[in-house]
Amino acid sequence: MTGSILGTQVAAPAGDGRSDHAAPGASAPIPDVAQPAPESTPRAAGLLGRLSRWLDRDHLPDPSALRSLYEASPTDGAANRLARQWADRYLAADADDRRSLLAGLVHAGVGLEPHARGANGLFRRLYAESDRLALMVELRADMLRWRNQVAGLSALEQELAALLSNWFDVGMLELRHINWDSPASLLEKLIQYEAVHEIRSWDDMRRRVAADRRCYAFFHPRMTDVPLIFVEVAFAEQMAADVQALIDPDRPVADLGKARWAIFYSISNTQRGLRGISFGNFLLKRVIEELLAELPKLKSFATLSPIPGFADWLGKRDGAEIQEYLADKGERQTVTQEPGAGVRWVERLRAAAIEPGPESVRKTGLRLAAHYLRQLRGTDPLDAVARFHLGNGARIERLNWAADRSAKGLEQSCGLMVNYLYEPDQLDENRARLAAGKPRVSRGVQWL
Repeated sequence: MTGSILGTQVAAPAGDGRSDHAAPGASAPIPDVAQPAPESTPRAAGLLGRLSRWLDRDHLPDPSALRSLYEASPTDGAANRLARQWADRYLAADADDRRSLLAGLVHAGVGLEPHARGANGLFRRLYAESDRLALMVELRADMLRWRNQVAGLSALEQELAALLSNWFDVGMLELRHINWDSPASLLEKLIQYEAVHEIRSWDDMRRRVAADRRCYAFFHPRMTDVPLIFVEVAFAEQMAADVQALIDPDRPVADLGKARWAIFYSISNTQRGLRGISFGNFLLKRVIEELLAELPKLKSFATLSPIPGFADWLGKRDGAEIQEYLADKGERQTVTQEPGAGVRWVERLRAAAIEPGPESVRKTGLRLAAHYLRQLRGTDPLDAVARFHLGNGARIERLNWAADRSAKGLEQSCGLMVNYLYEPDQLDENRARLAAGKPRVSRGVQWL
């Protein structure tokens, strides 16, 4: 969802095995493993002999020795021992060895007979024998990293993605409320994984889970100490328009009895290896249900979201494209002759977000952002955050000028932010409109 959803974003690739990476360049021997009992067939004995030589000399395995990981039955003792040892080696390996180990798996699977168990059996065996779901998430993260460098790895990655989609079915996930009384190790993970608005200190962390805030996360029963995705929620009497004010650590604690709006201001995906496996829409539905049960006076639910692709998109526009959105007639007459018009407008909008400039600049920035958010690639919004929220059934409600004046906010979106409105009884209709190529927007945004 690093990738953003609300930004919903994906933090640095990790699982509960992050700390198992060895330092680059370090040797990564497998821990001592008891010698397996002799097998009854020469083929099995040969396999174990090659495996022992691999372990003893710290060499990478011969692809032919790995073929049984694909072909052997789930109860084959030699293949299962090999799977355990391969998993241990992988967790202890540095990046170069990991890439080589993955390349070995690819080569071992070349030319399998049609009746062979294939990659599905390979990954099920590695999961069963390692007993580490986090390893499978790490494997896919590494496959995504190197799939364009290792021929054939993309096909393995797609097989593993399909399995992870089943293993992380939303019905298996547990929703937890995180507050200041949660374990320090869990709060540290929130600091580490927060990918939208950096948590700069423990005081900042304390404020984000204070009595007038809520933070919810999805967990898997086999990865109980790793939040897979989490959302941070603030409450207000009206829809929020300034994220700096919202996340100010010194902001007084508000009276929740006066709150009428719940503002989702940050959603962070934490596992790169789960990219493309959607939890966010289910998370928001569950959180809305929880909030309504706790705070029945709440009336409305909205986000305060970045527009991460806006500055890059605008920088690539030519003068003719920009001309029709300019608020000042004089500027419209000259912009077509202006070289690098898009880049110049990015600079103007950033400067005006920091120090107030002409009203015409603000109006033009809002118009350009409204046009960008309605851009589609097929039936999918061009902007990743818009794609997430509009795909969940929200609508584009309001654009906010100079709403994020952080370095990141200015870099990505010239300080602009957007509110996506979630109306539970309109979500299905809004999704249908998006599928028809007509994303739902408010009248105010239509006017822009």
